[in-house]
Amino acid sequence: MKIINVILVFTFICTSCSSEDDSDTDVYLKFIHEWNDAVVTADDFGTIQYVNAFGNQLSIERLRYLISDLTLTKISGEIITLNNYHLIDLENENTLNLTSNQSIETETYANVSFIFGFTNSANADGAYPDLNSASWNVPAMLGGGYHYMQLDGKFINNFGNEAGYNFHAIRAADNPGPNPSFPQDTFFEVNLGPLTVSENNEITIVMDIAQWFEQPNLWDLNLYNQMLMPNSTAQILMYENGQNVFQLNSIE
Repeated sequence: MKIINVILVFTFICTSCSSEDDSDTDVYLKFIHEWNDAVVTADDFGTIQYVNAFGNQLSIERLRYLISDLTLTKISGEIITLNNYHLIDLENENTLNLTSNQSIETETYANVSFIFGFTNSANADGAYPDLNSASWNVPAMLGGGYHYMQLDGKFINNFGNEAGYNFHAIRAADNPGPNPSFPQDTFFEVNLGPLTVSENNEITIVMDIAQWFEQPNLWDLNLYNQMLMPNSTAQILMYENGQNVFQLNSIE
């Protein structure tokens, strides 16, 4: 009996050690923003210094956008949710860094992904108090819910004058009013590909702002500058251009 007890105690100790040695870690994400290869921060706002692929000269005065359903997919296909949603605001440095809501195993994952905006089922009008406080709501006449992005600034128009633009992405809606219709989903899933997670590493995700105006739709701000939220054609063009905006830059 004593030998059996010793074996049981030894097994328990080894099991406990094995559990403690399993490497779990939090995931740290950093969001950076570029115009082509030049880093963009809030310090760069307010100056006309960028040229889009069409040739419009423009400034950036505000950039905020929403991501949701941030997930890692294991090689086995199991999906792990790291964060439900997160509003990124270049004028608030605290929002440019994000820590996962749970620890995960250190291993190689098949994919890291997120939704740009909200899926239709998650985009419930008035459901998120923090987003309400951030004035992130979409008017009820356009279907309610929340913005996906607000990108604002000035550009030099065809007359050589400064004019404003409001590049706001939402769920595309037609027939504004009490019963709007929705011609096409304009949220999209961003798949950044495989990555290996080690202890306390930082994942850097880059938004190339210039791409919003570039491919596949060459964007002329003289044609599409303001009142884009009730313009479903403009919303679909934004959706198409957004497919290649994000990339996984580094894992440190």
